[in-house]
Amino acid sequence: MATFNKWMIDPKDAVLLLIDHQSGLFQLVKDMDVPTLRNNVIALAKAARLSKIPTFTTASVPDGPNGPLIPEIHQVNPEAVYIPRTGQINAWDNPKWVEAIGKTGRKTLVIAGTLTSVCMAFPTLSALEAGYKVFNVVDASGNYSAMATEVTLARVTQAGAMPTDTFATLAEFMSTWNRPDAMDFAAIMKDHIVPHYQLLMESYEKAQKVQVEGRETKLDKLSR
Repeated sequence: MATFNKWMIDPKDAVLLLIDHQSGLFQLVKDMDVPTLRNNVIALAKAARLSKIPTFTTASVPDGPNGPLIPEIHQVNPEAVYIPRTGQINAWDNPKWVEAIGKTGRKTLVIAGTLTSVCMAFPTLSALEAGYKVFNVVDASGNYSAMATEVTLARVTQAGAMPTDTFATLAEFMSTWNRPDAMDFAAIMKDHIVPHYQLLMESYEKAQKVQVEGRETKLDKLSR
């Protein structure tokens, strides 16, 4: 059975917040390549659904230059709830956003947003002030410069947030390999985060096949 402490994500207490992952804002991202950013966001959405973690999304003026949310988020996680904003830059300034999160009864927020220094940082600071524990998924949050990201991470960390990455978040959502959907998590890892994980899966599948064949051979010899 998995154990959790105050420095870790307990999936039974977690809420995933994907903020402003919009096609227009993605064009401003310069601190990481956009395909990686996109893949990491999709991986989080998939993993949250597998883990039955409530997921909320929102967008900043999606009818304007910031553009719509990337469609894959709600395609891979149809249970995710989109909460529109009425002009607020900080998603936490939207009462419906705060109300939806509060209704879950959960106190651990896993936050990713584009741009990092605004869409991720502002709600993080507000949530910390409201008494939530916050994890920032940095590689699922793009920004317009590496320097801006560094400054932002210093800011939110000093406020009490804990920076993390997509792979670590996925592992904490998963918690244990002793679950029936373990290979579904492994598929997310190799499809979206670490393509070379496919090599580990192939090695595992081959080892399993050899074990089965070995048992069958022994049984065949005993039956003669």
